[in-house]
Amino acid sequence: MTLRILHVFDHSLPLQSGYVSRSLGILRSQRARGWETVQVTAPRHAAWTRQEHDVENFGELSFHRSKPPALHLPLVYPVAEMMSLRRRIAEVAARERPHVIHVHSPILNVIPALSVARGLRVPLVYEVRAFWEDAAVDLGRSSEGSARYRATRALDTWAMRRVDAVLPLCEPMRAELLQRGIPARKLTVVPNAVDERFLAPPPNTGRDIRKELGLEHRFVIGFIGSFYSYEGLDLALEAMSLLRNAGTQQFSLLLVGGGHEEARLRAVAAKLGLDDVVRFVARVPHEDVPRYYDAADLFVFPRRRMRLTELVTPLKPLEAMAQRKPVAASDVGGHRELVRGNETGYLFPADDATALAHAIAAIAADPSGAARIAAKGREFVEMHRTWTAISARYAEVYEQLLGDGRAAA
Repeated sequence: MTLRILHVFDHSLPLQSGYVSRSLGILRSQRARGWETVQVTAPRHAAWTRQEHDVENFGELSFHRSKPPALHLPLVYPVAEMMSLRRRIAEVAARERPHVIHVHSPILNVIPALSVARGLRVPLVYEVRAFWEDAAVDLGRSSEGSARYRATRALDTWAMRRVDAVLPLCEPMRAELLQRGIPARKLTVVPNAVDERFLAPPPNTGRDIRKELGLEHRFVIGFIGSFYSYEGLDLALEAMSLLRNAGTQQFSLLLVGGGHEEARLRAVAAKLGLDDVVRFVARVPHEDVPRYYDAADLFVFPRRRMRLTELVTPLKPLEAMAQRKPVAASDVGGHRELVRGNETGYLFPADDATALAHAIAAIAADPSGAARIAAKGREFVEMHRTWTAISARYAEVYEQLLGDGRAAA
């Protein structure tokens, strides 16, 4: 009998985010194993898109949508969201009869699935992609140690104790969960990985993008992703100002994406007088992302040091490494999971624009060394961080929960 997994996501295509990229990698790799997947999204997805249909199709993937609540009262709305999502999960599960329900962060997705999974007597897997109380701190919606922060953390821990398996994103997250009292037997780390398409030869269209953006004959430093304050992109702008003032080489910064920090970053760039060397590009379709990797000489990830960045590993550095691009990242814990300094990439002290500027200048001055390190980064991804390889960890978890051979590859 073919294994069937019901996935519950916060959001999905057509939105573009690291969350969506990981979701797509999981789904494609599981389907490549011959498993069937069914997808449900939370009501929050509808709040971010002009959702018009109960089911939306993107190629071979169909996403069952949940309706957002009509009431928007602050304390009532999250409960109404969970009730709506529970109804949708129950409806889809009753029809599809999954063998496993696999829920992805945040906690508001897990609670609705608990009673459905217990009613159907199927295992419930909780994939923890971030600690959402820490994400709320970065967004200014909470403060570390506040009542809301502690309540979110306690609720998340409560849910983890009741599901059948917990899948943290990296080893620092696993260590945190052990400290919270989650049994080691429940925990399996499933790290970020890349879709094999990022291992394909580059599209060789970077030159066209450089010409279009007026970046010819420059050393282009790139960043692709969401613009959150924890990403430290203001530090990249400060580093650009320092490099320009040094006057040793023509550098440009290419920022591809968007998000909460975009308006502030544009204001910082204008204040520093960087309009001639910084280019902002809106989010691009998922299939076009490799073209922009091809357009830059170096990718920087200047994440600031905080609980979130110490505990959570990003996806984008892996994509850049897969494209044989050198990567310079701040030395926070999440980056050290991916980058071995001066071996598979470069590490520099977090929260230090001067250190970042020095790192960029040194990398630009040593193209052969950068190419060697980029090749090592690519090798690391090929050997350890493709979804084909990582999906075996899901097989192990499902097999342990089901115990009947259905998850065998």
